[in-house]
Amino acid sequence: MHVSSLGFRTDLALLTASGSIVEDRGTHLVVRSPDNPSYFWGNFILLAQPPVPGGEREVVGAFHTEFPLADHVSIGIDTADLTDDARAAFEAAGMSVDVDTVLTASALVAPREVEAEVRALDGDDDWEARARLSQQLYPQTSEEAFMTFARQKNVQERRLVDAGRGQRFGAFVDGTLVSTAGAFVTEDGVARFQSVETHPDHRRKGLAAAVVHAAGQHALDRLGVRTLVIVADTDGEAIGIYRRLGFADAGRQLGMERRSGEWASLDG
Repeated sequence: MHVSSLGFRTDLALLTASGSIVEDRGTHLVVRSPDNPSYFWGNFILLAQPPVPGGEREVVGAFHTEFPLADHVSIGIDTADLTDDARAAFEAAGMSVDVDTVLTASALVAPREVEAEVRALDGDDDWEARARLSQQLYPQTSEEAFMTFARQKNVQERRLVDAGRGQRFGAFVDGTLVSTAGAFVTEDGVARFQSVETHPDHRRKGLAAAVVHAAGQHALDRLGVRTLVIVADTDGEAIGIYRRLGFADAGRQLGMERRSGEWASLDG
């Protein structure tokens, strides 16, 4: 199956490079991350096209067939558009439908200076701090379950770092990691950002812009990257940060989720 969406194409490149498995079924892809089964967008189905009218529940059933032990449902569609009727049908099947914005940049605007040390993560302590930061953003979940997920995400991402594909940068205030972003090469000349996170107590201080700029500039200066790709919630605050750094809208990315239990209230 040919993937035309820049968002999903770069997603899949990083997933396979970090150990996930992609199975091509012709009309759809099945993406598996066996070492991290609670990673929603590491275990999902990507459809080439929206289903025929009335086929939405069948698609959800196909996910359960592929992932019988999953307590979530994640389905992407390699198209930017979904009819109102199709959206309503997926929502009737218990899915939330999200259309994110894909943005690109070939150069970055320098952000304002921040009162923090901005540098690449280095060593186990830094990466454990990254997992702890992620967990603090979702206090409503079980700490043990989330930390298992977050540490495995670190394992996958450190494979990308070790392969020379990029770096994750952090902003440290008084020695504590409070904001972080990573950018990694997906194909010749292209790098994709992953997981921009900032502690709620340190937002609106320019820290997210600082770490995105640092990770992106590293890719542009050190890795021969010509195009940076980032995906943002179309209605969220972060998209304004990215646009001020020089990113411009390049497309949309369509995904649907259903989460169960304590994971249901997660936003990302």
